[in-house]
Amino acid sequence: MENRVLYINHEKCVGCGACEMICSLVNEGVCSPRLSRIRVVRFTREARNAPVSCAACENAPCLLTCVAGAIYREPGGAVPKVNTGQCIGCRQCNLACPFGHMNFHPEKKTAYKCELCGGDPQCAKFCWTGAIQFVDPETVLEEKRTEQAGHMLGLER
Repeated sequence: MENRVLYINHEKCVGCGACEMICSLVNEGVCSPRLSRIRVVRFTREARNAPVSCAACENAPCLLTCVAGAIYREPGGAVPKVNTGQCIGCRQCNLACPFGHMNFHPEKKTAYKCELCGGDPQCAKFCWTGAIQFVDPETVLEEKRTEQAGHMLGLER
């Protein structure tokens, strides 16, 4: 599980919000995009959409700045997690995340983020366009290498 990542192909996203709804339903018990761990940024003028979620940074700024020690990694784990019972609501992790992936719960007053649904990310399961996939990173890299090599050789797939 830990070697797999969320791969988001922005070209396939239609902005339907299914990922946001299932995420908030699974994690919060309600369908509310503002409580989702994945957010779709919509550029309406350009008719483009970009789902964004935790990048699981190796040197995670959110983890490094958490003065309460509420953000941690399980031994051998790749994804930083939040112990909401230990979170003091200072929002330093929100400010530290260079991608804007760390969220702050408006009612609970604690930080929260994508934790990959315990290894079974529902956003990927319910993304009907295939824009969000839970894959081995090497699979994605091989596809990109093949595509780039095809462009260099003037081949179309």
